Amino acid sequence: MSGIRAGAVLDERGTGSPEAVIELIDARKTYRTGDIEFEALRGIDLRVDEGEYLAIMGPSGSGKSTLMNILGCLDVLTSGAYRLGGDDVAELSETTLAQVRNRRIGFVFQQFHLLPSLSSLRNVELPLVYAGVGKEERRDRAIAALTRVGLGDRLSNRPSELSGGQQQRVAVARALVGDPTMILADEPTGNLDSKSTDDVLGLFDELNDAGRTIVLITHELEVAERAGRIAFVRDGRIAEGEAAA
Repeated sequence: MSGIRAGAVLDERGTGSPEAVIELIDARKTYRTGDIEFEALRGIDLRVDEGEYLAIMGPSGSGKSTLMNILGCLDVLTSGAYRLGGDDVAELSETTLAQVRNRRIGFVFQQFHLLPSLSSLRNVELPLVYAGVGKEERRDRAIAALTRVGLGDRLSNRPSELSGGQQQRVAVARALVGDPTMILADEPTGNLDSKSTDDVLGLFDELNDAGRTIVLITHELEVAERAGRIAFVRDGRIAEGEAAA
């Protein structure tokens, strides 16, 4: 496990390299409030290939949350380019972007975002409901996803009947159920104890070993070190190595 040095994300790939899932080229994001401008991203170049496991680290205010929103198609760049699976995100309609978020990106958040009134099974089924998948197929796929994360015996449990680690596993199953291009995890262990953290990170290890692309946003070095590579973000830029973080 090692930190990414600036430029190394794009370099050192010979012929026959994997297909890029993520490509950011001179990515910039500026927020404006009246006459005040704040440049949250200041020219980031980043590439993540299929099957990679990348952790993005940075202190509060570094730009990592803005970067997460861009990668998740929750926000758009002011300038530069973002290609997701080869598609230029700037050229996609709002309807297509919504489909991209639902079908190609599996989100895992710190707060779980499970509906308290629904069972584990129903929570995991939700993305498939929005995608128009039939009842029988979505049930089968949700059961398979929950079984994959070790919760095949918790299908009927509501979030209040599960531990924090189990709730996050339900959230991971929900992210997996649509067979997305990548898993985008934003501080996924922030609300977990050390045992649950190890369990969830072990699950990410297994998913990556099986070929799943994972991008993890975190401020914890011990969490980031589980990834194959670490990108450090400071002042809206990719920093040049671990010492810069």
